[in-house]
Amino acid sequence: VNGHHPENGAESMTLFEVVKMGKSATQSVVDDWIEAYKHDRDVALLDLINFFIQCSGCKGAVSGEMFRHMQNSEIIRKMTEEFDEDSGDYPLTQSGPQWKKFRSSFCDFIAVLVRQCQYSIIYDEYMMDTVISLLTGLSDSQVRAFRHTSTQAAMKLMTALVNVALNLSINMDNTQRQYEAERNKVVAKRANDRLELLLQKRKELQENQDEIENMMNAIFKGVFVHRYRDAIAEIRAICIEEIGMWMKLYSDAFLNDSYLKYVGWTMHDKQGEVRLKCLTALQGLFYNRELGVRLELFTSRFKDRIVSMTLDKEYDVAVQAIKLLTLVLQSSDEVLSAEDCENVYHLVYSAHRPIAVSAGEFLFKKLFSHQGPEEEGLPRRGRQSLNGSLIKTTVFFFLESELHEHGAYLVDSLWECGSELLKDWETMISLLLDEPVTGEEALTDRQETALVEIMLCAIRQACECHPPVGRGSGKRVLTAKEKKTQLDDRTRITEMFAVALPLLLAKYCVDIDKVTNLLQIPKFFDLDIYTTGRLEKHLDALLRQIWEVQDKHTDTEVLEACSTTYRYLCNEEFTIYNRVDITRSQFLDELVDKFNRLLEDFLQEGEEPDEDDVYQVLSTLKKISAFHNAHDLSKWDLFTSNYRLLNTGLQNGDMPEQIVIHAMQCTHYIILWHLARFQTGDMVTLRKQMRAFCLMCQRYLSSVNTAVKEQAFTILCDLLLIFSHQIMSSGREQLEPLVYMPDASLQAELLNFILDQVFIDQDDDNNSTDGQPDDEAGKIEALHKRRNLLAAYCKLIIYNVVQMDTAADIFKQYMKYYNDYGDIIKETMSKTRQIDKIQCAKTLILSLQTLFNEMLSELGLNVDRSSSAFCGIKELARRFSLTFGLDQVKTREAIAMLHKNGIEFAFKEPSPHGEGGPPLNLAFLDVLSEFSSKLMRQDKRTVHMYLERFMTFQMALQREDCWLPLISYRNSLQVGGDDDNMSVISGISSRGSSVRSKKSKITTSSKRKMPEEENSCSSSDAVWMNREQNMQTPMMMHSPHLTSTVLRDPKKMRPEDSYTAAYSMPSEQHPHQPLPPHTQVTWMLTQRQQAEACQQQERVSMHYAKMRNHMQQAIRRGTGLMEDDEEPIVEDVMMSSEDINEGMDFDTMDIDLPASKNRRERTELKPDYFDPSSIMDDSVRTFHF
Repeated sequence: VNGHHPENGAESMTLFEVVKMGKSATQSVVDDWIEAYKHDRDVALLDLINFFIQCSGCKGAVSGEMFRHMQNSEIIRKMTEEFDEDSGDYPLTQSGPQWKKFRSSFCDFIAVLVRQCQYSIIYDEYMMDTVISLLTGLSDSQVRAFRHTSTQAAMKLMTALVNVALNLSINMDNTQRQYEAERNKVVAKRANDRLELLLQKRKELQENQDEIENMMNAIFKGVFVHRYRDAIAEIRAICIEEIGMWMKLYSDAFLNDSYLKYVGWTMHDKQGEVRLKCLTALQGLFYNRELGVRLELFTSRFKDRIVSMTLDKEYDVAVQAIKLLTLVLQSSDEVLSAEDCENVYHLVYSAHRPIAVSAGEFLFKKLFSHQGPEEEGLPRRGRQSLNGSLIKTTVFFFLESELHEHGAYLVDSLWECGSELLKDWETMISLLLDEPVTGEEALTDRQETALVEIMLCAIRQACECHPPVGRGSGKRVLTAKEKKTQLDDRTRITEMFAVALPLLLAKYCVDIDKVTNLLQIPKFFDLDIYTTGRLEKHLDALLRQIWEVQDKHTDTEVLEACSTTYRYLCNEEFTIYNRVDITRSQFLDELVDKFNRLLEDFLQEGEEPDEDDVYQVLSTLKKISAFHNAHDLSKWDLFTSNYRLLNTGLQNGDMPEQIVIHAMQCTHYIILWHLARFQTGDMVTLRKQMRAFCLMCQRYLSSVNTAVKEQAFTILCDLLLIFSHQIMSSGREQLEPLVYMPDASLQAELLNFILDQVFIDQDDDNNSTDGQPDDEAGKIEALHKRRNLLAAYCKLIIYNVVQMDTAADIFKQYMKYYNDYGDIIKETMSKTRQIDKIQCAKTLILSLQTLFNEMLSELGLNVDRSSSAFCGIKELARRFSLTFGLDQVKTREAIAMLHKNGIEFAFKEPSPHGEGGPPLNLAFLDVLSEFSSKLMRQDKRTVHMYLERFMTFQMALQREDCWLPLISYRNSLQVGGDDDNMSVISGISSRGSSVRSKKSKITTSSKRKMPEEENSCSSSDAVWMNREQNMQTPMMMHSPHLTSTVLRDPKKMRPEDSYTAAYSMPSEQHPHQPLPPHTQVTWMLTQRQQAEACQQQERVSMHYAKMRNHMQQAIRRGTGLMEDDEEPIVEDVMMSSEDINEGMDFDTMDIDLPASKNRRERTELKPDYFDPSSIMDDSVRTFHF
């Protein structure tokens, strides 16, 4: 029955095992099965049926008896009962190379089977009828594995039948043509026998085709129509993929609206993989232009949906939608409207590169691929070439896309399809330099600026070979071919622009934007070509133009571009270094001499400098500062003159702000270059200059000019970070004398600057937008500047340059300025916690204390706990608590220290209402309770005992509203704790109402809540008070000495000592005095030791209480001790959510069903009804053709 190539004496294998192993060619496996079918078709067909059953992952098998006497539905029901539901995996979904190969072999087997049987067996009205009936029944099964496997098999079977039908159609056409040709012959030459044979053959082919069509109709109506909207996305995807194949293979039969509508409807599917299959199926149709013509009605009906899918949330779907629209565009220009195209155009600026590249291809096809007859015969290069008009079109598009101004992203999007156009730098140069011919419209200034930017971006893309920032994940490794192309492009760029760049700079010398972009081109040059290509004269021309540009401009961007170009050209590795260095030195000599000369005149006493003098000094200082950024100007000794300029500005107070700003920037560069070229002999000079400059910047922090203060603050933060203790790391211990740590006054000034300049409302910063409060761009720029200032200060905190506690004033702003600076403040918290957890916790609690004190000063001494200010502090505490994470072990000491400091703060100030009133800061305990959940259970007792050291007995008896923070905080320390004393009290008070049905141990998992205990779990203060008042003894929670069950030792404790033992403060401590330092270090250890001693005594008292209670209950009931010999259930008055979860021990069974099993599938076999609304939008189901 199942014999298939027994090899090496191995047992015969089933058809499934043969296909699974994949050792035999599919063709030979099918041929063997066909031979078996010809010998005994029932046995072979049974083997094929079991093949489909086993491919579904079913462990059962159909026997010959079942095959002969049972209907398909009964067989399927029987197989369903034997299906292994321990796992949701089955062959088509299992991972691994073996199963991947099996999926391919499974599909190939069906295709080859039909192909080999297409001439005889499939027409025997037995094999195909049986297989189609079985697959149709399995596809309607509630078991996902059956449904998925049978649908896959049925769809592949349908595809194979489509191929057979196509071959039949071709044979019929050929036969008909032969018949017509023979019949049209003259009677003498006509062969009547041949006519009869052709007629008979055509009739047989027609009958076969009719039978194949019946098979296809059975599969389509029995499987596809139901499964294309299956609940499982993979099954829906299979159906759509295969129907696309049918329409592509046999377009005459399937490429019509009756079948296309299924693809159109499914484009609204909720799953991305199904939508993706729809698009790929349509791409196969539109790729053939002949088929695309027949899709006009479909395109007009579903075009809007395809266009909207370009913005699909699944990137792969969006990419394929754009590619489909590109194919639609190729088939007909009139299908897509201008609005449809614009929806795709703007995607060239997408951050997702595949989408951008696809949109670039669409744009290129739309704008650049159509050549009119008037464009034929144009030159290949130059202003009058075809590329010239295309480059102009690119410029026009770039300017019209007002939403984006990023040329680099446009160039990257067009690079793969239009790199030849974008590399036509010769034409670009011609458009910029050559005069327009008669009748040609010249480029405007704005268009020329855009062209220069696109040209620079194309040069960068060719030389760097990676997408711009934000598009793509890092640099990829170039292939050998790409490296060769890169070198060739760089050589061509150098040869071309070495000649053209001086001419371009000369033409656009006064244009800031153009010059700035043009000056970036030399950094992509191969400088060796200047020598090997005999281009030295062009280098001299370039240097002259750079000199002229910097002489005419004072704009910072242009000057920095000149400085960067000089730096790249002054490379000692190349032979042109001396030539460039001489020019640079001459320029700097003149510049420094001019500056010193102007400075002497500017600082003369008794003379008021005019505007021209101020302009000359400022422009010269700008140029020196810009060049000092990239070049070492130490030999010109500019520190003295700049320091003198800054000092004069402080003394007179009337120095123009821009001069002060650039003088500070230049001095900053001087110190950094001195440090970079540091030599041991320069230690004293560098240290002296650095400290003098820092003091100067500190004095400028008090300037009335905001821009000057911001510059001084930024430079101070940089210098403090550079010259901090970390300067000695990596074996640089000799730099220790240069370490400069800010004193307390400087730290205070830096902090005050941040509080005054950064933490301000947006409306208060309208001056930064030049008096235009509605200028959103100005507001964004001002916010960006403030964020940089805050980040600079936070770095000082993180690197331990300033005291960590200064961060308290930053952390307290976390909630108020969360939208503007929340990410910076949160990252600072994270970094400080990594450095020192305990100190970070102290800083957090200090920030809350600062806010609390500010609230008291604003609202008065009577704290309203419902006020917005207090709620804001409490919410901030909650946010702080969340930053500690879930690992209580790591944050244990930090959280405990936070509670310790909070308790001390709460009891620090005495009551403003005199003795007997609550301490001034008692309400702070309500804020502190937000951190109680972060305490470990054993630490809650320790903190609770530490709290009681600050309390008096009278405080424990208070129940007024003003004492609710204390009650609430004590309550938060009790919740979830294993407080044995409260267990004893509740056990005694509720013993009469407790009912036990089973013997249980006293463990966390066996606790049960009493009826009256449910109300005690409330967190409200009123419930807490009611519970306390119901107790017989309103006392401290951990004081078992006041119960009647305590075994007292008369030698160690007198009755009158019972109160003082629990509540009196030690003689060396006072509730309103802070603990000494050594106590702060060891307080947790001391409290823990006291807690352990207290626990030991409580265990003795509780044990006695249990025994006494058992005896009383036994006597009261008058029964034996059989039941009461059980250990009593000791209830906690309060139980946290953790206790409740741990205390529930449900006898539940974990049901591990396959991932595909839903509630409907776990019931008995029922008809497979589907809810279309769960698969696609309502609008889809109303479509009709």
